[in-house]
Order: sequence, then C-alpha cells, then structure tokens
Amino acid sequence: MTLTPSPTRSLPDMAIYERRESKVRSYARSMPRLFNRAEGVWMYDENGGRYLDFLSGCSTLNYGHNHPLLKQALIDYITADGITHGLDLHTKAKGEFLNTFETLILKPRGLDYRAMFTGPTGTNAVEAALKLARKITGREKVIAFTNGFHGMTLGALACTGNEGKRMGAGVPLNHVSHEPYDGYYGPEVNTADLLEQRLSDPSSGLDKPAAIILETLQGEGGLNVASPEWLRQIAEIAKRHGALLIVDDIQAGCGRTGGFFSFEEAGLKPDIVTLAKSLSGMGLPFALTLFSPELDQWSPGEHNGTFRGNNHAFVTATAALKHFWTDDAFEKDVARRGDYLAKRLDAMATEHGLDTRGRGMMRGLDMKTAEAARRVTKASFERGLIIETSGAHDEIVKVLAPLVIDDDVLVVGLDIVEACVRLALAPPFVVAAD
Repeated sequence: MTLTPSPTRSLPDMAIYERRESKVRSYARSMPRLFNRAEGVWMYDENGGRYLDFLSGCSTLNYGHNHPLLKQALIDYITADGITHGLDLHTKAKGEFLNTFETLILKPRGLDYRAMFTGPTGTNAVEAALKLARKITGREKVIAFTNGFHGMTLGALACTGNEGKRMGAGVPLNHVSHEPYDGYYGPEVNTADLLEQRLSDPSSGLDKPAAIILETLQGEGGLNVASPEWLRQIAEIAKRHGALLIVDDIQAGCGRTGGFFSFEEAGLKPDIVTLAKSLSGMGLPFALTLFSPELDQWSPGEHNGTFRGNNHAFVTATAALKHFWTDDAFEKDVARRGDYLAKRLDAMATEHGLDTRGRGMMRGLDMKTAEAARRVTKASFERGLIIETSGAHDEIVKVLAPLVIDDDVLVVGLDIVEACVRLALAPPFVVAAD
C-alpha cells in the first residue's frame, strides 16, 4: 500500500486564505494542503495527494468519510425534497431518529432519557446541560476537573481547564471549581476521596454544586482515563451531595471507546449526557443533551436555537444506528482494533521509555514534550498520515483513526507512526520533560 502525499513545492495558491481567513485557524497551519475529496479513511488534495486520516475530525468521523450507506440515505432524502430545516417542529426524519435511538441505544442499555435537541455543536449541548442543572438544583457552582475540555462558549469554557483557551474569553469565568481528575496526583492519591472531604467540610470553601461534569476519557486534555471505580465513586458523591452528574461524551462516545457510551464499562447512569461529533455519523452538525425524565422541567422555548432541527443529520444518524448498532458485532470489532492499537503503542513506548494513554480506539503516545510530539506529527504528514496532538503541553500524539478502518490499513498507519517516533527521537534530539 502506497501513500502519496503532495510535495510542498507543488502546492496550489493559498493566498485567499492568508488574505481573508482569520488567523484563528489552527489545523491548516500544520497541514497546508488544499483538500478537495474524502472517502472512507482517505483524504485527497487538489494535486492528487492521498492521506490516511488518523484525526477523523477529532472523532467526528468515527464511520469514516462519506460512508456509502449514510451518503445514499442523505441523497435519497434530499432528492425526495425532505425537510432540511425544521426548528423544533415534528418531522418524519426526527421521529425516525428518536424511534431508532430509543430502540437500538437506550432500551438495550436500560437507559430512560429525554432528548433535547440543542444548537448544532457540542458546546451547545454542554451549555444546555449546565443551565438545566442550575435550574433544577437552584445552585450556581459546578465542579469540573483538571485537563477537562467542554467547549468554547462561556459556560462550557468556564468548565474547561486549558489556560490558553480560557484566556480567550476576555471576561471572568466564574461559578466553576476545577478539582483534580483521577490520577492527577499519581496512582497513590484517590482524588475522589479528596473531593468528598472538601464537599463534606462546611469550612472547605467549596459550595454545594449544581452539577459535577466530567469526561470518562479526556480527549483534548491528554487522553487521561478515569477508572470505573473512580467514576462510580464520583457518581455516588454527586448523589450524596444533591448534585447532578453530567457526562460529556462528545468525543469519547458513539463507539470511540467501544460501547456507544463511554460510561457503559463503569455501569453508570448519569443524570445528564451530552453528545455531538459522530452522532450524525457523517460529519453533519448535530448535538444532543439527554437527561432523566424527572429533570425535564423546561418551559417551552426556555432554551432554544435556530439550528436545533438539522433533519439531514437526523437522516444520517438514523442510518448509522441501523447499520452499526443493531447488534454487538461493531462494538466487538472496535474492541479488537483497540487491543491491536494498544499493543502497537505499548511496543513503541517500551522501545523509547515513553508512556501510553487512552482506551478503545482513542489512544496515544506520551512524547514527554511538545517538540517531540510535533516532530512526529510533522514527519507523519510528510509521509501521508494525518495525525495530531493533545494534552496540557500538546505532548500526546493522539490516534483517532476511523472505527471502520481495515486492519491492513491500520497497520500501515501505525508503521508510519512508529517510524516517525524513531525519527523524532533520533540523536541529537533528547526527550526531557517540560
């Protein structure tokens, strides 16, 4: 199998982007190509270069680019003049999604949730979750965790740990306490015990929270994994202190860690769940806030949005659920690939004295420094592999390959990563912690 990246010397004219697009763009800086087509696990540029996609739209394309069954469902719907934009009106596309989601996802997992269609991005779902928790409890404080990422609008950003992202707010980000995530102080310190101690002490200065929000596996924060035991303890703490448990499953959900929800392994039933990214199955904007029926205390229109009725996304989401989630075959396949990914990354880590992070098909290699990680991603892109970093210092090389990737293609991609790690760490370059 040959990957064919375009040589830098033959790049098309990029002047329009420099002239008109904001400097806020980021991914385009490390991948300066004019992409014009994508299929499955591959992206193609204007000059015919082909790239293996190990970024997957930051886990938005779990089923790959333009999956043929999803694409055909959307084409058929558009050809039949199906409703495109429907606000919160009842539409056939929405009804079919809700019925399918109830039948294939909620009922088999013993979950009883109301579905709230928010604005189209993950941060919209988080904002709705926070607002609802504060409305239900009458409290203001929210507990979030170190290295957490929940979105870029003010409420979600207040729950986000990253300093660089928080500094962009321009206003104080209040009413959130950032407590240490599982393993933050090392394996010998149970940070759930610390949280319980703080909440139980009326002189700790930590007010009773409306909610505790967490990712079971922190995507942008560095692929930090919370143990099932820690997650269950946090759920018990939330219940004991009258707070709602919000699980942000925007990046880790929709099969990325194995089950449809990332919290299934821990046996949790969160009060509120947020979904987005791969929910539509095809990269179309679609976010959802799920919550227990007794929490559905909204007044009509109390929280709304113009684009909460993306019927094209309902159509592709329904097609994805029917194709991938009618039984456990896809889940088992993801687990098998995840085990292979773990084996390969563990071997790289052992060879170079590094560490691995993550679980399922959401794993990475801790390169210790941002410079080492950047060397890996740069060398990978030059060899036709799209891969990016995460972590507090961008020190984690993060593998987010499509969940449908063929085994032989996964091997090729990981061979490239392995070679680029060796290249990045070759003398005279020496790894040293930041």
